[in-house]
Amino acid sequence: MNNKQLDTIFHSLIENIKGGNGHWQFILGDTQVICLTDELHNRMRFMAPIIETDKLTPSEMKTCLEANFHTALDIKYAISDGVLWSVFMHPLKELTEQQVEDAIQQVYAGAQNFGSSYSSSNLYFPTKDDRRNRMN
Repeated sequence: MNNKQLDTIFHSLIENIKGGNGHWQFILGDTQVICLTDELHNRMRFMAPIIETDKLTPSEMKTCLEANFHTALDIKYAISDGVLWSVFMHPLKELTEQQVEDAIQQVYAGAQNFGSSYSSSNLYFPTKDDRRNRMN
């Protein structure tokens, strides 16, 4: 994958895409999604802003960290510049078109599910309590 291929994929999938050459943004539902790449260092990320960090409760912060282990799957909740983000990071060259589509959906779901299931898909890794409840 490279910037030119990503640009082609974005324009085939998304009507309101803006930007190019390593920096794109679009709105999915009511969520802003940003894609940044660095071809030189073989990195890329999709991200969606969720909430300003000064509005987060300690409980929400803890739940985000737990979700990173159990329900966020390929995305992570991360903080940068005073904002909580739903983020997918991956080596750019190794990225496939299917992973691009999946990453967009997971970043969107992670942002939408903040405050409820904190999940990026229907899959999750069970918690200790989940495993204990299955045994009873």
